[in-house]
Amino acid sequence: MKGSLIILAFFVIGIIAGIYELLPLQLLQNDYSLYALYLLMFLVGIGIGSNKNALNLIKEVNLKILLVPFSVIIGTYIGVSAFFLIQDNLKISDLLAIGSGFGYYSLSSILISEIAGDTLGVIALLSNITREIITLLLTPVFVRYFGKLAPIASGGATAMDTTLPVITKYIGSDYAIISVFSGVVLTILVPILIELIYFVSNL
Repeated sequence: MKGSLIILAFFVIGIIAGIYELLPLQLLQNDYSLYALYLLMFLVGIGIGSNKNALNLIKEVNLKILLVPFSVIIGTYIGVSAFFLIQDNLKISDLLAIGSGFGYYSLSSILISEIAGDTLGVIALLSNITREIITLLLTPVFVRYFGKLAPIASGGATAMDTTLPVITKYIGSDYAIISVFSGVVLTILVPILIELIYFVSNL
């Protein structure tokens, strides 16, 4: 949760800096977020490629474990589709893209900002931070009422790192492999699904 609060703090500081023009105009006019996205994608690739345990985990999983991250994807898309029916401000493609962050707020928010604009990027940031915080706070409730896989689904991509300790605390270390695998798969799919959704929506 500390990381999420730090991200929010920098976000608020950025808003204040923009409102009161505390930064040089040249800095505001150049699209540095695009370069940040390139760097972030590079670092994500390094992180996944260098994580031998994660790569070995993918090789060793069975079909049942494979179904977990894809069930998370389907459940997320059902949820955002239901939300689409009760609002009229956002397109279904935008909602699906935001949902495709799966809690990975840093990457998804920058990517969506570049494709669909800063407003949607902010919504993606806040939505995915909220997903992580809800998982950190409500995991015991999820386990009690919805079963041991519920917090893994709620954590999304964060189930492999930031929410993993609290998840394993309440569902046991036996489920750690499922949590990590689901998080790894969803992390890999975040940029792919966001790009795919907007590509299809523009056809």
